[in-house]
Amino acid sequence: MKLHPYLTFNGNCEAAMNFYKDVLDGEITIMSRFDEAPPGEFPIPDFAKKLIMHLTLEFRGCTIMASDTTEPNKLKMGSNVTLSINADDADEGVAIFNSLLDGGQAIMPFQEVFWGGQFGMLVDQFGVQWMVSTNHNPS
Repeated sequence: MKLHPYLTFNGNCEAAMNFYKDVLDGEITIMSRFDEAPPGEFPIPDFAKKLIMHLTLEFRGCTIMASDTTEPNKLKMGSNVTLSINADDADEGVAIFNSLLDGGQAIMPFQEVFWGGQFGMLVDQFGVQWMVSTNHNPS
């Protein structure tokens, strides 16, 4: 079994996932738009036809899935999903944290934590909440 976080965006899914692809050195393996669905499959408002129906981003054995909403008034960004990344070491953790922080806001700075290793929390420029951590590596 695998767990894949699924993010829903309000019209900026493609921009957000391309940003994450660059930060995480990943690859978008699936991207389909609402206008690619078979005719009559489900109602698609005109404004949503070129938006993302489904997107899969893969990086280092991990997967994030995402889409745009066709009901923008019902979406509350950032409050329903937090993505957690465990970096291989502190240098990688700092790099990922700082890249995601570009245009965003730190909730907790990336720092040594009492349970070992390093940890930080932020909300990125797209309103998505992230936790970045490393494991404690005793000398």
